[in-house]
Amino acid sequence: MPWYEGQSPDIFKALADEHRRLLLDLLFAQDGQTLVQLSAHLPMTRFGCMKHLHILEEVGLVTTRKEGRTKRHFLNPVPLQLVYDRWVSKYARPWTRTLVPPSE
Repeated sequence: MPWYEGQSPDIFKALADEHRRLLLDLLFAQDGQTLVQLSAHLPMTRFGCMKHLHILEEVGLVTTRKEGRTKRHFLNPVPLQLVYDRWVSKYARPWTRTLVPPSE
């Protein structure tokens, strides 16, 4: 069960790793990639890539679907939107006001 359905929010730990962020970017660019396709873009073994995908799946950022012997990975943007709604948006507006000089 993803954190937004009752679990603790480990999404920040998942997003802290640059390789996991790259995996999310790759899935954003082309959803439904296999482990082999994704691991070709990372400087690690397929096992290492699988570990990172598992962490992203645990927090709900990635979902999977089996097609025969192949497992496809899909980006789930819902947790990112919830983080944005909860943390980013409420702080962004005051920052924007302080950065924009008043018009004369």
